[in-house]
Amino acid sequence: MESPKRPIVSTYGSDLIGSVQALAGTVVIAIFVITFIVQAFQIPSGSMENTLLVGDYLLVNKLCYGGAGSGIHGLGDLVMPYQKIARGDIIVFHYPVDPTQHFVKRVIGVPGDRLKMVSKKVFINGKPIDEPYVHFLYPPNDMFRDFFPRRDIPAPHMEGKWWLQMGKLIEDGELIIPEGHYFVMGDNRDDSEDSRYWGFVPRENIIGRPLLIYWSVKSWQDPRGAVSWLQRLHQLAYAVTHFFQITRWSRTLRLVH
Repeated sequence: MESPKRPIVSTYGSDLIGSVQALAGTVVIAIFVITFIVQAFQIPSGSMENTLLVGDYLLVNKLCYGGAGSGIHGLGDLVMPYQKIARGDIIVFHYPVDPTQHFVKRVIGVPGDRLKMVSKKVFINGKPIDEPYVHFLYPPNDMFRDFFPRRDIPAPHMEGKWWLQMGKLIEDGELIIPEGHYFVMGDNRDDSEDSRYWGFVPRENIIGRPLLIYWSVKSWQDPRGAVSWLQRLHQLAYAVTHFFQITRWSRTLRLVH
């Protein structure tokens, strides 16, 4: 008696379905990571020199502080070992004047602090703080940025609303930082438009903390800044063909402190 033949099953369809499912799973995980855990940013200006340079590409930890910045609320705030935002932390945040822009600065004052600057030296609650990361371009002079806060001289580039708000928060020559807000400045102290010029960073504007410089380049223009698609293509091709020449290898894969 002839045994019944088993149907021949093609594995092509099941393999294809499995590949699509794996790809979809990878995409979902990548979207989750980019949305909630880490995000890539580029340093466009020299306000944080010499800690961060123009051409540094950062991975930012969006979970470290929890709350509004991470996009995860409620139970996550209780389960995850979130950190408090502290003086000296480098943070990435939505620029308060234009939230569509991302800024990176260092936290100098936290809620409740009384802050002032005398001849470029920062005092918190009456005591000078150690800032080994600060970079100066010029010697101290009688300018708004070197002696802060003050309202007896005009301050170029100062945001108007901040000028009015600051007057209400000065006591005995010190600026009192209100609850839920942070005072930030660039490490390149003489070339940084920061909280001295436009005010505090609200807690909800803070995205996270830079974790790693995953790539650093010199003498190259990011194609995202190009006007036309042809310029973008040309710049991208240049980056690919000159990858080893334009990469700052000493800064690539460096942790941010």
